[in-house]
Amino acid sequence: MQLALRNGERVEAFPGGLAVCPTCGAEMIAKCGPRIMHHWAHQGRRSCDPWWENETEWHREWKNQFPVACREISYTAPDGEVHRADIVTATGITIEVQHSAMTDAERISREAFYRNLVWVIDGRGFRNNFDLYHMLPDPTAPMAADLVWFSARRGMDGANDGAFWRRSENPNAGRGSGSMVLIHPFRDIRREVMANYCGHQQYDWVRPRTTWLSARCPVYVDFGDEWLFRLEQYGGSSLRCVYRIAKRKFIHDAMIEMRAGDIASRFYPVGASAPV
Repeated sequence: MQLALRNGERVEAFPGGLAVCPTCGAEMIAKCGPRIMHHWAHQGRRSCDPWWENETEWHREWKNQFPVACREISYTAPDGEVHRADIVTATGITIEVQHSAMTDAERISREAFYRNLVWVIDGRGFRNNFDLYHMLPDPTAPMAADLVWFSARRGMDGANDGAFWRRSENPNAGRGSGSMVLIHPFRDIRREVMANYCGHQQYDWVRPRTTWLSARCPVYVDFGDEWLFRLEQYGGSSLRCVYRIAKRKFIHDAMIEMRAGDIASRFYPVGASAPV
């Protein structure tokens, strides 16, 4: 834990420090060795939260992007179940930053418990298995409704460069007619796509961590640079895509939006607040 109670205030660990867990009231001891990240640990027990995981530097850096008042917030359910969220913004959005692997059962439990939740997962460990491919137009743009894209996959160079057919040219496609479709390359509409691009791209995740593909709450992948990639279905279709968003945009929106799903959904001028 980054923060524990000492004299009624939440403080970070310091050499020789003793404090109290804000969740369960147990005694905490400071761990401040020269080769470890400073943190608080429960005296004589692993943790009072079964969803606890060892905190990495990546984990700590994410929490430090938000005010202290937003970090490590405890929730108690009506049935007495208690958990400690990584980040809860002043507007009520819970952000869980997840480094280690997770089972479907635990993910489902957390989503049901926090509800207004967004995931940020550490993608550095599988970056070499995550391929980003061609841009896609804004799925709400008029041109998008006419285009049917072939799914990109490692080793499929044509689809990876961008290949599609038009519904307007093939009105009977998909109706059991067995008719062929006219396939177009991405270069035919590159300029039009770029003019309507807002962050969507095709991708392929080799040996994916499948629980994140089934998540009901938004999932953002962090590869360690200034961008995040939200896992999506393109325009409500079966085509998987990512939506690219700057980390600073994500942090800004998380602090002013009321719902996790509204993060990165609209533009704000610098210094602007969310509309009422």
